[in-house]
Amino acid sequence: MSNSELDIEFLDAVNRVNAHTDPFPADTLLKLYAYYKRATNDYGKPRSKKPIINAFKTNALFQTENITEDEAKQEYINLVNNYFLYRK
Repeated sequence: MSNSELDIEFLDAVNRVNAHTDPFPADTLLKLYAYYKRATNDYGKPRSKKPIINAFKTNALFQTENITEDEAKQEYINLVNNYFLYRK
């Protein structure tokens, strides 16, 4: 897959997530957050008002620290596709 195809699929997956109105499971949200941050090279601090949420987000980011931006995009796409395929 070329970089432009990957970028298009990634943006499509992001749009699917943003358009989804039902709540995601917490573990899925954390993975989406970490892959998105890694894929977009956005390493700003988590900005939740609750310290425990920031801790979970930081931990999720640490778990993705050894993957590239393109790998993070592909993982995000896979997670979104699997979520929508298997949800009830």
